[in-house]
Amino acid sequence: MAVCAHVSRVRSLYKRILVLHRFLPIELRALGDQYVKDEFRRHKSAGPKEVKSFMTEWENYKNTLQTQVLESAGERYNSVKFGDHLSQKKLNDFQDEQISQLYELMVESTKSKRQFDIQEDRK
Repeated sequence: MAVCAHVSRVRSLYKRILVLHRFLPIELRALGDQYVKDEFRRHKSAGPKEVKSFMTEWENYKNTLQTQVLESAGERYNSVKFGDHLSQKKLNDFQDEQISQLYELMVESTKSKRQFDIQEDRK
């Protein structure tokens, strides 16, 4: 029964994050959606300790994004800053692979010609 509850909690968090991504600028949404999907797939067979940390961090991300989305209601995307600063302590806790992923994400999200060339439907 505990396994079913855990699976349900993971799915709920995953879906909620993807819903929140709908409020991001289209380029960030595409980048964020892909990253979330990859990370959740990558952690399907993680151990209990890693799962606890994984869920805590993604819950924090969801809460931060939810707050930013609510605060941005009615403002222009150009003036809204999504994301959060990472403390030195958190960075020190990252594994080499995580630092590499973070760097790739930063490069992709800040370059002017992104990998994704997505056009938003304007109806």
